[in-house]
Amino acid sequence: MEDQKVWYITGASKGLGLALVKLLLSKGNKVVATTRNLSVFDELLLAYPNHLLPLAVDITSDENVKESIQQTITHFGGLDVVVNNAGYSIVGSMEELTDQEFRETIDVNLFGTVNVIRATVPYFRNQGSGHIINISSNAGYIGFANASSYNAAKFAVIGISEALAEETKQFGIKVTVIAPGQFRTSFMDSLVFAENKLPVYKLAEAEKMWRECSGMQRGDPAKLVQIIVDLVNLPEPPLHLLLGPDTYQLVTEHREKEKLEIAVWKNVTLSTDFD
Repeated sequence: MEDQKVWYITGASKGLGLALVKLLLSKGNKVVATTRNLSVFDELLLAYPNHLLPLAVDITSDENVKESIQQTITHFGGLDVVVNNAGYSIVGSMEELTDQEFRETIDVNLFGTVNVIRATVPYFRNQGSGHIINISSNAGYIGFANASSYNAAKFAVIGISEALAEETKQFGIKVTVIAPGQFRTSFMDSLVFAENKLPVYKLAEAEKMWRECSGMQRGDPAKLVQIIVDLVNLPEPPLHLLLGPDTYQLVTEHREKEKLEIAVWKNVTLSTDFD
């Protein structure tokens, strides 16, 4: 039987976040669901008044996040699992993206995650347990054209997850960074495209392709969120977890290309020490 826990989930109003909230509540867990649109949870709150706490949280605000973590602990008497799920993506080449557009992607995907981690770790460290689950992407392993700001954030999420795991394993804190592929959620419908489009990058064609793919993804969100729930009951969950056949193929092929390139340039790599 699964242990019932207190969960804190960002980006919980739609997609994977909302699916996870619903699954957790159905299993008797207590859930803090953060979002900017609390009305999404009206029906769930009626069904689970003692197990759901919706909070309007700006994850890019360090102070706002700290307050919400304290509210979580005060309301439910503890905290066991954090899922950094909130995501934002703007599509456009590096040349097309403005400074503000690039920074907005980093603020939500990276600094939002960092803010939640910093607010959570002291509590987990003091209690000697806790599980931090960071949602990255296959775009955290592979650079894709017209996704540079998203790549930058998601690569960083993997890097900070690895560092965090090294820092906190001595305190009994578990860290998992998940890299999903294409799952059938509304994420593609929420994509933003660079305003300063340059015809040479054919962003209009890319936008058309992404829109047409929405609703056709092979990944089943119900299976993904069940895997997340199962992870927290494992004595030794993975640090890295790829989810989806598409992600597995992309990442393994990319690793093979990297391995070959490293081998080709090995002599140059090893030539840098003093004679």
